[in-house]
Amino acid sequence: METKFQNIKKAGLLGILGNLFLAIIKMGIGLISKSQAMLADAFNSCSDVFSSFMTMIGNKIASKPSDEDHHLGHGKAEYIYSMFIGLAMFFLSFSSLKSSFLSLLFHKKFTFSLGLVLVCFITIFIKFLLFLYTSFLCKKYNNILLRANAKDHRNDCIITLCTLLSCLCSLKNWYIFDGLVGIFISLWIFYTALQIFIECYQVLMDKAMDEETKEKVLDIIKTYPEIKKINHFNATPVGYRYQISFTIFVDGHLSTFESHAIADRLEDEIEEKIEEVYLSVIHVNPL
Repeated sequence: METKFQNIKKAGLLGILGNLFLAIIKMGIGLISKSQAMLADAFNSCSDVFSSFMTMIGNKIASKPSDEDHHLGHGKAEYIYSMFIGLAMFFLSFSSLKSSFLSLLFHKKFTFSLGLVLVCFITIFIKFLLFLYTSFLCKKYNNILLRANAKDHRNDCIITLCTLLSCLCSLKNWYIFDGLVGIFISLWIFYTALQIFIECYQVLMDKAMDEETKEKVLDIIKTYPEIKKINHFNATPVGYRYQISFTIFVDGHLSTFESHAIADRLEDEIEEKIEEVYLSVIHVNPL
């Protein structure tokens, strides 16, 4: 488990360094050329720096084991800090949207340069490498923070492709696309922020376990012929994992020791085979 959190920390650190570098060169070339699309892209990279930083902090807190004050661990810290990310992205999207709309309204032009094109290619290259790295770790650990970061890197490649299109359109004096692309990027940032905020809200409000993970648990239960039926299945999110509880019904002629031994074996197997389950609590009833 320690290696897992260390790798997530490493992915967050690489995200900070990569996005900080991209934000600086985008902001510089954006201010020089007065390209609203590039400036919006720079704001997006700034939000990514903040996102990666929050990911590192949230991951560090979430990696702490349970204690006397936090019996279920600190997993929800990931979602609390993710909400901070969402709020920051909301602010950035509105600021960028305003600038892009004014650029479109007053027909502002920008100066084309090979620097704009070069920055776009550098961004796509770095972001694609970060996407491959975080996707690899996501498949290895099935972690929600890594999955969100991988999607963010992929989305940035798409956004920068749109920025590149805007730059090329300026060669034909189609400057209107610069404002339009800036508006598109702003709305994309808003949409991503909304997705993050909704997901965090659902977890913090103790949303039930998804059906796919629940089916994994039920499939393991079905391998125990001693269990006649189950009910009262409940799941509480603990960060990206769950604490589950349910009641099993076994032959009433079994001794207390025998019936609880079945429950103990089942709890161990569920927690061993299903990464999403943090803790399982099984109540035993005679049938």
